[in-house]
Amino acid sequence: MKKILTPFLTACLAFSLFAQNDKISIPDLKDYLTLKCDFHMHTVFSDGAVWPTVRVDEAFREGLDAISITDHVEAQPKKDDIPTAHNRAHELCEDLAQRRGVILIRGAEVAWDYIDRNHIGHHNAIFLTDADKLEPNPRDDPDHRESLGIAKAQGAFIFWNHPGYSESVWTDTQTELLEMGLMHGIEVANGGAYYPNVHRWCIEKNLTMIGNSDIHAPMAPFTDGKHRTMTLVFATERTPEAIHEALKARRTAVYWGEYVIGDEKYLKELFEAALKWRVRKTDTHATITLTNTSDLTFNLKRAAPDASMHYPRDLTVGPKSTKTFTVRFLEKGVDGGALNFIVDNFLTQPNIGMNYSKEI
Repeated sequence: MKKILTPFLTACLAFSLFAQNDKISIPDLKDYLTLKCDFHMHTVFSDGAVWPTVRVDEAFREGLDAISITDHVEAQPKKDDIPTAHNRAHELCEDLAQRRGVILIRGAEVAWDYIDRNHIGHHNAIFLTDADKLEPNPRDDPDHRESLGIAKAQGAFIFWNHPGYSESVWTDTQTELLEMGLMHGIEVANGGAYYPNVHRWCIEKNLTMIGNSDIHAPMAPFTDGKHRTMTLVFATERTPEAIHEALKARRTAVYWGEYVIGDEKYLKELFEAALKWRVRKTDTHATITLTNTSDLTFNLKRAAPDASMHYPRDLTVGPKSTKTFTVRFLEKGVDGGALNFIVDNFLTQPNIGMNYSKEI
């Protein structure tokens, strides 16, 4: 019996390790699927600490739709043990990603050692066809414009990584990259950091808002049970081509901690798709029940209240939870009106929450 049971238990354990127990529930929009994506992560093929297939299994367990392994083309600290081969991490993951149902997008990070002196920053290029081509001699390509030009020629989507790692300033260099078509987006959030000034740049310069984990270590201890920073891509279908199109069209939001950061029209749709309202009225008051069908959190603050009604100043509706509150009618004959809130953790401007009004 022992010899029969052991393989069975081993198989059960293996299945449990790869089950999507931590899948994050975020609703789709009316016309688009909401795809959870992480376009910035590292493996032992640059300065990361895990084998490439681990990144696929981590993404599968968290219910991500798409990932890109973006190992550095210049930083190869393990080259004495692992050959420098910029496409290899992607190739090692392709079969597993297909089996797990995770969309795998070929990518790389370009960041010569001394480029921050010119405020050029680090850049990720995703949807590459050949990452090996991105490695000119850094002495001949000191600000890596040549490498980014090669990525552009391959049809890549290019974004500026973690601007807060350098001086987080917009210079003529960034303007030149933008005008040359060598920058399409910026990381508004990277790992545990949010950059309000970068949020502003994206709005002012029509750049796509990106959020990623930039994970180097194993994911589980790094996130401590919380979700990774990710990009929510609003795509027409669940394919690499649709993700690429949505990124170019700036249909994204950034999911960072309890915050969702993005364009108001998409954030409002997410809010309304996730939060269900039930209203029961009497002559003197209304009882409102909010049901959150998602894993998002909603922090509501009363704003510009109607003088004829009174309702709570602060409401938090946690993931997959229900909150009930009372609206008191203060004037005779009043039995409804507009409830005005600021959704404090849905940022439509740098550090500014989304305005929302609900008629009852």
